[in-house]
Amino acid sequence: MPINEIRADLTGCQGRYAIVAVKFNQFITDRLIIAAVDTLSTYGIPETDIDCVWVPGAFEIPLAASVLAESGEYQAIITLGAVIRGETPHFDYVAGECAAGITRINNNSYTPVIFGVLTTDTTEQAIERAGGNTNKGYEAAIAALEMASIMDQIVKS
Repeated sequence: MPINEIRADLTGCQGRYAIVAVKFNQFITDRLIIAAVDTLSTYGIPETDIDCVWVPGAFEIPLAASVLAESGEYQAIITLGAVIRGETPHFDYVAGECAAGITRINNNSYTPVIFGVLTTDTTEQAIERAGGNTNKGYEAAIAALEMASIMDQIVKS
């Protein structure tokens, strides 16, 4: 007896998407945004349907993402930035609270919020993940498209 499956269908992507981008370490964030926008465009989302909201740091991402999710205007929200470990525990607090905040939004909203924030030990690692063999901006955009498709199918069911 076959089961009913719901899988992402990226052939008919449409709607508006938001990117919440971190200004801190912007030289990394810029690379992530370029990859995310290129990916969304490749799957049929015009740049006019992509909004980018700049926040000071990763700690501020959940507030902006929450307001965007509550607006009901977006198929998905992509968060992009880089938190690079330093010599103090600041990294742990910022990265942890950013991730926890995004988790809370996803638990309370039908709008997917994708965690595309790099958490690395070094600047070199961040550069590699923002344009080396793979770009996490691309991966975050694919995840956003997939989750938007899945949520659309679930809600219609």
